[in-house]
Amino acid sequence: MLELWVILTPILLADVVNPVLFAFMVYAVGTDRPLSNSISALLGHTAAYLSFGIILALSFNIIKAGLANPKPVDYIISLIVGILLLWVAWRSRSKTADKKDKPQVEELTPLKSFTIGAIINIIGLPFALPYFAAVDQILKAELTVTSSVIVLVGYNLLYALPFLVVPVLVMMMGENSRPVLARINEKVDRVSTYLMPLLLGFVGMALVLDALLYFTSGKGLF
Repeated sequence: MLELWVILTPILLADVVNPVLFAFMVYAVGTDRPLSNSISALLGHTAAYLSFGIILALSFNIIKAGLANPKPVDYIISLIVGILLLWVAWRSRSKTADKKDKPQVEELTPLKSFTIGAIINIIGLPFALPYFAAVDQILKAELTVTSSVIVLVGYNLLYALPFLVVPVLVMMMGENSRPVLARINEKVDRVSTYLMPLLLGFVGMALVLDALLYFTSGKGLF
């Protein structure tokens, strides 16, 4: 299990750089229900991500169950995801976060925030690529169903953890948290412009190398 988390940690670091979710949570702080709306947005995003992960895992297992030798399938998936990650890293190397993506909502409620948080997850396909890699690594570990679900839930909780800074600052500072969060959001936006391509490229290269080693020597990196 520990070895699996050694592999999942860099994937998680690449996955968690999501300026769109953070920007919306900061936006939610500016509404009349800053705490409930920001928490609801995070809950909606997390619920969608966990559900998506379970569906992915079941889909991978169904595909592998119909094949005589399931092991190479894991590495084929790794190779495809790795190449896609490298492509996204290359495409995003000079792009900045699109400010127009911020949802414009006249009146925000916790239910709307939950829904928008889930939608941000669904439409954020480039950010889901590391998640494909994480699910694939969990399946390759050949854990029990219960252990796999526990690892997947743990991954999603760790993903959500950095975003809790938004409601925590709201609880601690109240109205004074808005300018602080706005500054943090600007820095996250700026850093993600450079950090995202590097992290995605690193994970992508590792997955491609893992698959190539398996197909040439019979033993992968992970």
